[in-house]
Amino acid sequence: MADTKIHILTSRSVSLLIAVLLSVVPAIAQPRLDEPEMYVGAYGGATVSTVFFSPSVPGMSDLLKVPIGWNAGLMFRYGGHKVCAVQVEAGYVQRGWREYSATGGYDYTRTLHYIQVPVLAHIHFGGEHAQGFVNIGPDIAYCIQSGQVQESGVKQTTSTYQYRAIDHPFDWGVCGGIGFYGKHRRVGVFQLEVRVHYSFGSLYNNSRVEHFANSNTLTASLNLAYLWQVR
Repeated sequence: MADTKIHILTSRSVSLLIAVLLSVVPAIAQPRLDEPEMYVGAYGGATVSTVFFSPSVPGMSDLLKVPIGWNAGLMFRYGGHKVCAVQVEAGYVQRGWREYSATGGYDYTRTLHYIQVPVLAHIHFGGEHAQGFVNIGPDIAYCIQSGQVQESGVKQTTSTYQYRAIDHPFDWGVCGGIGFYGKHRRVGVFQLEVRVHYSFGSLYNNSRVEHFANSNTLTASLNLAYLWQVR
C-alpha cells in the first residue's frame, strides 16, 4: 500500500512539473527585444510553512497558526523577450511545522533552514513604469542543519517519529508567485510578490518498512525586492 501511494505521488509530481515547464513555452515564443535587459537585486520577507505527513500527525496546526519564519537572498533576471524573462535566485529560507493542543498539553515547533535555488520563468505585463508579473518554475534546496534539530515547546511524546533528525536534506519542488513592481531606469525596480512552494521531496524515508509514506513541505512567502538594471 505504501509503495502504491509513493508511486501515485511520484507520477503526480512529475506530471505537475512537466505542466509547469510547458506552460512557459508560449511566453518564450513572444517577440524579442531589440536589446536584452539584465537586472540584479536582493529580496527578503516573511514565510509560513507546514508539512503534509502521511499517516497524519495529530495536532498539526491549521493555516492560521503555522510558524512564521523569514527568507532572503539574491536574484538575477535576464530578459530577451517583450513579456518573458528568466530569473535565477539563491537564498536562505526557513521551513517547518507546528503541533499544538487546544487544551494546552503541548505546543511544539520545528524549524528547518534551507539554501534554495529557484529557476523561474518571469512573465510580465503592463505599462512602462508599473507592471504585474507571474513567476513559475522548479527549485532545488538543501537543509544546512539536518543533523541538528532546532525545536521549541513541548512534544506530544518522546518517541514519535517526526521528532528525529530528517533523513533527506536535499529537496526539490516547484514554486509559483504573483506580484507587481514599479520601475524607473534611474531609480531601479521595487517589487512585491506572494509566492507558494511545494516540495516533491520527503523529509523522512518512505520505504515500505518506514513509518511515513510522505512528508512534503508547503511554504508561502511575502517578499519585497529591489533590482537594479545593469544593461
